[in-house]
Amino acid sequence: MKPSAQRESLPPFARAVEGGFDLAVKVVPDASRTEVAGLLGNRLKVRVAAPAEGGRANRAVVELLQRWLGVQTVEIVGGIASREKTVRVSGLSRLPELS
Repeated sequence: MKPSAQRESLPPFARAVEGGFDLAVKVVPDASRTEVAGLLGNRLKVRVAAPAEGGRANRAVVELLQRWLGVQTVEIVGGIASREKTVRVSGLSRLPELS
């Protein structure tokens, strides 16, 4: 698949960058369970049971995305103190389908 074709087929929350993707994520901390909840506008909505204190929710988001995507290199690159974050994922050639 051509890089341009791959970019055209990306979900609205993803942007291709060198070596992976940047994901626009909406985080809901203090949720009853930790899960990828689906789309919310142009963002990937994730719920984490961890509270938004001391970076615990951020760590939970990183761990959730590592498991969901099957990669180790997940880093919050924007919105560290916000519920709307930009997360960089490296070492991934395609994103899984949302159910």
